[in-house]
Amino acid sequence: MHSVASGTLRKMLSRLEDPVAYRFRLGDEEVPVNPLLGQTVALSFNGEIHCVYCGRETKKSFNQGYCYPCFQKLARCDSCIIHPEKCHFDQGTCREPDWGEKFCMQDHIIYLANSSSIKVGITRATQVPTRWIDQGAIQALPIIRVRSRLQSGMLEVMFKQHITDKTNWRSMLQSDGELLDLEAERQRLLDVCKEEIEEMRDRFGFFGISILNGVDTLTIRYPVREVPDKIPSFNFDKDALVEGTLLGIKGQYLIFDTGVINLRRFGGYGIELRVQ
Repeated sequence: MHSVASGTLRKMLSRLEDPVAYRFRLGDEEVPVNPLLGQTVALSFNGEIHCVYCGRETKKSFNQGYCYPCFQKLARCDSCIIHPEKCHFDQGTCREPDWGEKFCMQDHIIYLANSSSIKVGITRATQVPTRWIDQGAIQALPIIRVRSRLQSGMLEVMFKQHITDKTNWRSMLQSDGELLDLEAERQRLLDVCKEEIEEMRDRFGFFGISILNGVDTLTIRYPVREVPDKIPSFNFDKDALVEGTLLGIKGQYLIFDTGVINLRRFGGYGIELRVQ
């Protein structure tokens, strides 16, 4: 096998094509992933982990790539990122007000996606369609646009009473690509939550909560040749070497004939990529 690239791992870059085009990021190097399908690929962990924010070496990674001090101080690592309905920017207690202004006080999209099943989710408007690709969704439909992360979180909590917000990663990887009627589910949710949506409009203003009409469902196809019946999950903390025939890429997962690995989980790890 020959070495192709090495460096600190970051989540794969993706571009919406048919199928989705992926690139590895290892330090300053970027390597197209799609051409590696069908080849024997090895990823080896050198034992070093560096914080994706400050670069310091750390024995343990937190929140997909941060050292503990950064995990404690950065707004992007606060619990309100996982639970946006708990956003406390307007209370003046944001860990990084400038970062919050840039990333949280901007337009967000509430959407439906077909990943392991139909689910509801939120993302910054600037992250469309990257967010959907990272989740491995084969369909996505924006349904509401709002002015802040807090508002999107409140709507997500409301919709979660009627639809899941979770993705089962094994089901996502093994999905046979069955297309679902997201438009019908959108209408059902808007109907059942009509009064609560109107209450939010009264609170935040009519133009603060914008229902999106006339938007078509986006269909996404991934470069997947085959998914094994059994898909054990690799973990660089336990398996310093991940090797096998690359069968596909979906979400942030590499699918090998020997198992799968979620690369996003291991941001900051020192990795060498080799190909036979």
